[in-house]
Amino acid sequence: MSTRVDAGYRRCAELTREYGTTYYWGARLLPTAQRRDVYTVYALCRLADDIVDEPEKVSEDDAAVPRDGTTEERLDGFRRTFFDSLSRGTAEQPVMAAIVESINRRGTSPECFERFFNAMELDLTRTTWATWEDLRDGYMEGSAAVIGEMMLPVLEPLTPDAKEPARALGHAFQLTNFLRDVGEDLDRGRVYLPQEDLERHGADPWERRVTPQWRAVMAEQIERNRDLYRQAVPGLDMLPKASKACVGTALVLYSRILERIEEADYDVFSGRLRVPGREKAGVALRAVAGSLPTPRL
Repeated sequence: MSTRVDAGYRRCAELTREYGTTYYWGARLLPTAQRRDVYTVYALCRLADDIVDEPEKVSEDDAAVPRDGTTEERLDGFRRTFFDSLSRGTAEQPVMAAIVESINRRGTSPECFERFFNAMELDLTRTTWATWEDLRDGYMEGSAAVIGEMMLPVLEPLTPDAKEPARALGHAFQLTNFLRDVGEDLDRGRVYLPQEDLERHGADPWERRVTPQWRAVMAEQIERNRDLYRQAVPGLDMLPKASKACVGTALVLYSRILERIEEADYDVFSGRLRVPGREKAGVALRAVAGSLPTPRL
């Protein structure tokens, strides 16, 4: 493997450690080759998402991301660079070189990445979603379920039946993000809670207040979220031991964010609710020992 590709893998690991700590802790339980491939999937998705949401996070080191132009032009440029590099099987920029080397080696379908970039483009034009089905099928299909599909070749499942639980887990992780990040998304002019549900409960996130109506809609969303985690749990036994520990750790830690939201009386406006680092380390250690804690679902 070239020095350029090795440097790209190191940068992908740095991006995951800095911005995706739950994924980072889970991936640490995998053998080195699989771990590196998890980091490349995360890095690709992180860079595309940052173009849309937080362009200042994109480092000068990540030169595959266009530095100039509108958000639309930069996202389109990154998309074209990715698919061009994927077809050639190589790239000059280290991060992109590592990403395409990993994807081509694992045999991940390029169609997954088409769906992903299509979803990223929707964030440039859509700020609300009418119903849960509208949000799930119109947006999360390409921004969440497909992430589960991207990860499957890396996790080396024991059966093709692992696909649907992986998709459910992708949905579960992203819905947890939506519930935790309501305040941050409002700052960007977006609401990822179904308008139908908000209206039925008489809740208005733009008030940024915890009211009885807000508690009701959040409790409903958390139950929906926990159902998605329940759908994902059977997939753990469809994975090899190390992959099961990795995914199980991420599932437990992410689902605990829902508990933090409940403990904060559904106040997702005052700041980001997090699972402490020591708790993440503890769950990962228990997973290594084969005694992963049971999530509260």
